[in-house]
Order: sequence, then structure tokens, then C-alpha cells
Amino acid sequence: MDRLDSLCPPAGYPRQFVLLCFLILTATFLMYPVLKPLSLQLQASVTGSYVSGTHSVVFVNCPNEQIARDIARAILDKKLAASVNILPKASSLYFWQGEIEETTEILLLIKTKTSKIPGLSRYIRLVHPFETPEVFSLPMDQGDVHYLKWLEEGMKEN
Repeated sequence: MDRLDSLCPPAGYPRQFVLLCFLILTATFLMYPVLKPLSLQLQASVTGSYVSGTHSVVFVNCPNEQIARDIARAILDKKLAASVNILPKASSLYFWQGEIEETTEILLLIKTKTSKIPGLSRYIRLVHPFETPEVFSLPMDQGDVHYLKWLEEGMKEN
């Protein structure tokens, strides 16, 4: 029986152990939003792999080519994106104030880091002539590693 007693923890041990486990699990749960991106970045740097969703393509419609060029140049100057494609003459049909509108717009395809999208959206709302500019994004799932590194380099601050 002495041998069996030596294998059992002291009387207060289980309660302390349960409390410690609860605290560790709670801290892990609360820190998950912070820890996940950090662990993915660490994995990517160690393995050389791409973390899906690190970069995004943002779509913005503009009323004409000059405004599109001005916005594209400004967001590149501010390092909010690494590349912008200007696609001419997109036909747009949409509801506005209860009516169906039809117009020709210029589409910007903006390639950026997903983390820069909130700042990019705020800036576009400031400079865009539309009352409610179209700004939405899609995360990049895959991509050429060399291109994605080039994107990173294009957004580095001097």
C-alpha cells in the first residue's frame, strides 16, 4: 500500500492542477487572435511557404480614368499597395437611392497586404468622389513566391 500512496499526488494537488490548466486554457483562448498570425508568420519564415490570406486584391470603381490614376498613384506613394491595375470601361448597373443606375466606370485592382486594407479603405473614402465608393477585397489564397516577395518589397517604408 505504501507504494501506491507514493504514486498519488498530495491532497491539494488536483485542485491546483485544475486551476492551473484552466488559467492556461483561458490565456491561450484569449491570446489566440494574436498568436495565430504570429505562428503562421514564423512557420512561413522557417519553411519558406506562403501564408494564405497575407495579401489581398482590393476592388475600387472610379468615375473616370483621371480619378482612377490619381487614386492609384496616391496609394502607391503612401505605400498602401504595391501594384494597381487600371481596367477601363467597366459597365456598371446598380441600385442608387431606389433607382437602377447604369454607367461606365474604371476598375482599380489593388494588390496589397491584408493588414493594410483598413488604412487603404479609410484613405479611399477620403479622396474618392463617390458618396459611397465601392471598396472590397478578396484574400489571395496562393501565388508565385517571387511575385509575393516583390509585393512585400513594394510596400516597405523607406
